[in-house]
Amino acid sequence: MQRSSSSRPRPYSLDHVTDPIDEAVAILRRGGLVGLPTETVYGLAADASNDAAVRRIFEAKGRPANHPLIVHIGSAAEMGSWAASIPEYAQVLADACWPGPLTLLVPKADHVLSVVTGGRDTVGLRVPAHPMALELLRRFDGALAAPSANRFGQVSPTTAEHVRADLGDAVDLVLDGGPCPIGVESTIVDCTVSPPQVLRPGGIATEVIARLLDGVITAPTGPARASGMLASHYAPRCRVEIVDTLEQATTNAAVHADAGLRADVLDPTTDLVTAAQQLYNWLRDADTRKLDVLVAVLPPAVGLGHAIRDRLIKAAGLG
Repeated sequence: MQRSSSSRPRPYSLDHVTDPIDEAVAILRRGGLVGLPTETVYGLAADASNDAAVRRIFEAKGRPANHPLIVHIGSAAEMGSWAASIPEYAQVLADACWPGPLTLLVPKADHVLSVVTGGRDTVGLRVPAHPMALELLRRFDGALAAPSANRFGQVSPTTAEHVRADLGDAVDLVLDGGPCPIGVESTIVDCTVSPPQVLRPGGIATEVIARLLDGVITAPTGPARASGMLASHYAPRCRVEIVDTLEQATTNAAVHADAGLRADVLDPTTDLVTAAQQLYNWLRDADTRKLDVLVAVLPPAVGLGHAIRDRLIKAAGLG
C-alpha cells in the first residue's frame, strides 16, 4: 500500500486559548465554524439552529445548497427533538449503534431549518463517538450541523492538518483530536421508508444493520437523497482507476508508466480496518506525489469493504 506523505502542513496551534473546547463553544454561539474531530472524518460544525451560521458551511465548502447536512446530537434521547416521528426500527438502530458511525434519516421536526435539510422534509441525525465531539456537544448544549470539513466533492479530512490545508481561514478554529480512528464517513440509513434503505455504506457495516433489523434492508433507488450519494465524490486531482485484482492493477500501472504517466497501485484488500483508516491519506498522498493515475484494487464487499469500495468507485467518478 501507499504510505502517506511526510510533507504536510503545520498543525494549527491552540496555544493561545486556555481550553480549546470552551473557545469552540464561544465561536459556535456567535455563529462561527469549528473543525471538529469525530471517529469517522473531521466535520465542519456550525450551530444547527443558526441559519446564517449554517449558510457559512455551504460557502466555506462550495457545497450546493440542495445537498443536506447531517445534524450531530449529544445522545439518542435528543432524537425526538429533531424528528417529527421515529420508526421503531430507527430507535432499535440508535440504541444499538449510538454513539457511533451511523446516521439515521428521519422525518424532520417543524423547527429544523430548511438550509440544513437542503429543502427536504427529512433530516439526518447522528451521535458521534469521538470524546472531543461529545464533550463539545455537551458544553454547547445544542445540535451541530457538520458535513466533512473539506471542499465539496474532494477527499475527506482525517486529521486537523487536512482541515486547515483545505479550508484555511474559512474555518474559525480547528480542534485537534488526532487522526480519525475509523477514517470513512458514517453509514446512512433511510428510516422514512419500509423496509429501510442503506443510502451510504460507512463505518457501521451493512451486515450489522441487516442483523439488527432481521435482514430487512433494501438498496437505494432514484436521485441522491443524502450526503455522499453523487456519482463523483471523495475525489483527488489525479485520475483514479479501479480494478478487481492486484495483478490487473500492476499491469495497468505498468502500461500507464510506459505511456509516460506517473502511476501507482493502491491495494486496500489485505486489512480493511487499516485501509479504511488510511484511505483518504492515500488519496491525498497521490496528489502530493503528483501522480497522473492511481490504480486501485476494489476490496471484497464485506464489512468495511462496502464503504471502501463505495469511496473508490466514486473517487473514480463511477458511482
